[in-house]
Amino acid sequence: MSTYTVAHSPDADDVFMFYAIKFGWVSSKYIRFENIALDIETLNEKALQNYYDITAISFALYPYIKNDYALLKTAVSFGKGYGPKLIKKRDKRLKKNFKVALSGQYTTNAMLFRIAYPNARFVYMNFLEIEKAVVEGRVDAGVLIHESILNFDESLEVEKEIWDIWIELAKKELPLPLGGMALRRSIPLLKAIESENMLIKAVQVANKHKDAISKMLIERNLVRIDDEKLKIYLNMYANEDSSLMNEEHYEALDRLFEIGFEHGFYDTPIKAKEYLIPSEYKNVRFC
Repeated sequence: MSTYTVAHSPDADDVFMFYAIKFGWVSSKYIRFENIALDIETLNEKALQNYYDITAISFALYPYIKNDYALLKTAVSFGKGYGPKLIKKRDKRLKKNFKVALSGQYTTNAMLFRIAYPNARFVYMNFLEIEKAVVEGRVDAGVLIHESILNFDESLEVEKEIWDIWIELAKKELPLPLGGMALRRSIPLLKAIESENMLIKAVQVANKHKDAISKMLIERNLVRIDDEKLKIYLNMYANEDSSLMNEEHYEALDRLFEIGFEHGFYDTPIKAKEYLIPSEYKNVRFC
């Protein structure tokens, strides 16, 4: 049996999707996973170092690690009419060069924000600290992600939805690509396929037993929000679309990578489907 590290963020949708494996509801004769939870920008930076076997990433990071990691088809988060939010103090007028807190250099929301606001001054910090930094006036604004988009201090208001920036740049109403999973290319192909299939099954099982797993997560203090907000958040980011990417998802990813290339973030545009694990190999190999 091979043991692989699976790194994911501590936000509710990642925890929810992985814990079907952690609770023993999904397993394999050939593979065992050891998980670790870290904030998304730390995971992005670790992926650049080829650190973990399987890792959650911001989709905007992927072109930088495409030679070391394959893109997985499962455990994905896309926004549909929603996503990260640029917030500021109520009635505050932002100058052209306003100071903003972002959750990390390689996050999808950071890339889209930097394209939309090229004159802003960026400060990167842990996403859990952003709301407080805006409230205390250490920054003029901040981009909230994960569960923090559901509820924030009443002294704050939304200046701009990242969803709106995405639609303006994409020039088409596509799902907003936020985060996914990547698997180290050095893992033997059959075990890579088995690993991806385990994760697909875990997401499917988690969605099928959403109420039961949600209750277990809350009872074990594994999420930062209450039952009501957890339901809302999981319906947004851990749903039936999370288990397998569809054609619209691939189109959205390709457009994201195209936008990044057009604005100088990437050396070349890439097509998402060309970087997936060739899961059909298993059927050909044993036919």
